[in-house]
Amino acid sequence: MADNPDDKLAETTPEWAPPASGAGQVERLERVKRAKPVPLDSNDTPVPPSKPSRPSIPSGASIPPKLTRPLELVLIALIVLALGFGGGWVGAGARHDSVTDVTENKVEMKGEATVISDIAKNVGQSVVSVDVTTQTASSDSGDSSLDELFGTGGDDSGSQTEGDAGTGMILTSSGLIMTNRHVVPDGTTSVSVTLSDGTVYNNVKVVGRTPDSSSLDVAFLQIPNTNGKTLVPVQLGNSSGVNVGDEVVAIGNALGQFQNTVTSGIISGYGRSVQASASDGSSTENLDDLFQTDAAINEGNSGGPLVNIDGQVIGMNTAIASDSQNIGFAIPVNDLTGLIQSVEKTGQLQLPYLGVLYVPITSDVVSQYNLSVNQGAYIPTVAQNNGQATVVSGSPADQAGVQPGDVITQVDGTAINQSTSLTSLLDNHQVGDKVALTIVRGGKTMTINVTLGTTPSSISN
Repeated sequence: MADNPDDKLAETTPEWAPPASGAGQVERLERVKRAKPVPLDSNDTPVPPSKPSRPSIPSGASIPPKLTRPLELVLIALIVLALGFGGGWVGAGARHDSVTDVTENKVEMKGEATVISDIAKNVGQSVVSVDVTTQTASSDSGDSSLDELFGTGGDDSGSQTEGDAGTGMILTSSGLIMTNRHVVPDGTTSVSVTLSDGTVYNNVKVVGRTPDSSSLDVAFLQIPNTNGKTLVPVQLGNSSGVNVGDEVVAIGNALGQFQNTVTSGIISGYGRSVQASASDGSSTENLDDLFQTDAAINEGNSGGPLVNIDGQVIGMNTAIASDSQNIGFAIPVNDLTGLIQSVEKTGQLQLPYLGVLYVPITSDVVSQYNLSVNQGAYIPTVAQNNGQATVVSGSPADQAGVQPGDVITQVDGTAINQSTSLTSLLDNHQVGDKVALTIVRGGKTMTINVTLGTTPSSISN
């Protein structure tokens, strides 16, 4: 059966007419499929359909639905293509960002490792191993075989010779070295130092060491003759600008092996006060105003530098917490600046001396002593100190009029707080310096000028 031309025309009937309900809707759909009657002329001859002309679309007229469908399909295809391309581009960008992040992390880690390596190289040449021989009294056990067994070197004179090792840092090109007091204890008979390149100097002189009662565990050594070798001193930094979380590197002669080791970590606290003792418990000392760090400090590191990320010394490694992991303590370098300058200038160790016993103020101290200020150094009364004097008679503080019960809040205008102690501010000065103390007494603030003296051998600050 030949196709009826009107069948195609019937298909152009718009399908957007309001739908009928029930059977009418089904009927209407069927009607759309039927052919329309064939038109006849006057002789009852079928009139051939005229060849349809290409329709024109008047300006402003809408496109019939049948014509919009191909356009819609083309538009959809273009959108899908664009989305596919865009998604691929975004995905590629995301992958690129991921690769970039990994690369940047690798670069950052490599950069950090390079910094630490540079610090180890640059600062390491200024770090020395300190080898010490001491003569100490020994108990008379009556059995020399025990001395030989344990290698104590005992003899009939009732004394024994012991060897020990620590770390030091070079301060001047002429061979002035700083280390801890406990590295060169009382009874030291000989000292030698070994440079990072293996050069050994014997007969090193102990210039001076702080008294055991001092909260500053420091001693100074001098190489008498460098044999023409120019030593490289460390670069001292400013410990007052150090914050918790700052990265630090510890360098030292770990385990007395005469070879520098390097560890890194952060400053985890400051203003710490600890009671340090020898590993055998034979001696104890009170240390104040210390940095706390998680950079591993091992036996043999004592006296070595704690440096910042710029390679500047901001502290001297001093003690470790034996009941925890990777908690060490270092003396802030600003606490040592005055002593360093004094030794460089005079060749002698002279500690500036005020002559008071004080308690760093914390919230607990404020509550305990009912204080009106929350920062500073409190000088307890005699009754609060179990009847012991807290202002030493005849001391610079006593002569200037400082009294028990006073709170020293500033030294030369610099506030005393948890990060800056009275000891550290005084140790920035030298013997004979005049300092202005800001004092709170009975709720009133006043200024007292004091001329610092020299610390007696049995007293500190």
